[in-house]
Amino acid sequence: MDFKLKTEFIELDNLLKVTELAASAAQARQYILAGSLKVNGEVETRIRRKLRAGDSVEFGGHVISIVGKVGDNG
Repeated sequence: MDFKLKTEFIELDNLLKVTELAASAAQARQYILAGSLKVNGEVETRIRRKLRAGDSVEFGGHVISIVGKVGDNG
């Protein structure tokens, strides 16, 4: 799935919440700290990892591609 940014970046825990892959902030933190996610193919354990256009997140069989801000032409 594609996730279109509204600002310059989104933090990893917030991405899990807004895409409803985590039911709460606490659950998002648990998933991240457990090493359950990959960012750009590498396991990521930083809760507040800033994701920008071009990044991808793999979690629970889902792949989320971060794309440019809303209103950008690219």
